[in-house]
Amino acid sequence: MAFGWIDEQAAARRRAGLVRTLRPRPADSPLLDLASNDYLGLARHPEVVEGAAAAARTWGAGATGSRLVTGTTELHNRLERELAEFCGFEAALVFSSGYAANLAAVTALAPHGSLIVSDAGNHASLIDGCRLARGTTQVVAHADPDAVRKALGTHEGPAVAVSDTVFSVDGDAAPLAGLAEACREHGAGLVVDDAHGLGVLGAGGRGAPQAAGLAGADDVVVTVTLSKSLGSQGGAVLGPARVVEHLVNAARTFIFDTGLAPASAGAALAALRLLGREPERAARAREVATGLHARLTAAGLEAVRPDAAVVSVRAPSPEEAVQWAADCRAAGLFVGCFRPPSVPDGISRLRLTARADLSEEQIERAVQVIGGTRP
Repeated sequence: MAFGWIDEQAAARRRAGLVRTLRPRPADSPLLDLASNDYLGLARHPEVVEGAAAAARTWGAGATGSRLVTGTTELHNRLERELAEFCGFEAALVFSSGYAANLAAVTALAPHGSLIVSDAGNHASLIDGCRLARGTTQVVAHADPDAVRKALGTHEGPAVAVSDTVFSVDGDAAPLAGLAEACREHGAGLVVDDAHGLGVLGAGGRGAPQAAGLAGADDVVVTVTLSKSLGSQGGAVLGPARVVEHLVNAARTFIFDTGLAPASAGAALAALRLLGREPERAARAREVATGLHARLTAAGLEAVRPDAAVVSVRAPSPEEAVQWAADCRAAGLFVGCFRPPSVPDGISRLRLTARADLSEEQIERAVQVIGGTRP
């Protein structure tokens, strides 16, 4: 029977407690949200919402085509210029999603005969970029510059190391300076995904590469998403102008995809300008994350110390993690639930995201609910 194997896989997922379900949320959800990636609390900010609405009124609902045909507007160009300037890079290129930006950067910068050295904890979009690239991929130990150095030493020819800057599961930061040093010893490029660093790390939220002194380097390429700290949708690649020009001509997820919707571009630009005026939002997000971690550990929970705005709390098993998250929802708290295969170490956990707009009362309430519902 066609697709009969699907039933077998579904049964296996049920037995393992790994079935995923969609839970549509209402516009006015009463839950305290510690599950979204809205780190700066900008997704519903009036200026950001108006930025989206004004762009839709001016440019219409959609981009109408690929970026190389009709999908590039003056708004896209403004966003790219201001994003590059804010983060300290020569140029930027906007994509329809952060996933598409990662696929573009990895595949276009790893041609046949090249080596990709990929961190074992990388996000799925970077992993898929490695799978699609024509270069050979070598996966190395998590956050280990020496492992990257050793891998690069086995290859002659073009090479690139690929890593998240802040890993989405536990919220730990990559040793960017050490990675850059290892790459430079072998003439390799460094591609890093700053999805969870932009808006949280660096001076005024300018990102982890800026904090590490790598912004604007001619051997560093950075991908970002517009859907987390900037509260919008989309992604971008930042780097030297010649790299961006290469992507325009070689990146399939840029050439063949419809451009980012004007509303998303307008919202992201409004959020970027707001962050520029209110840089304290970045520090507040980090403060909330640190406070959450301190209170959770004081309550006897096994929480990972955050390097940015993600706080991870270990759970005994996948089934108990799912039930724990469900019990939190029933008590008025929305938290993320990560379990295999989304976690590289096989350890299930609740994933909490700190937001700059959370009050001390809300933080305390979240800790009480998580502690009171623990398995």
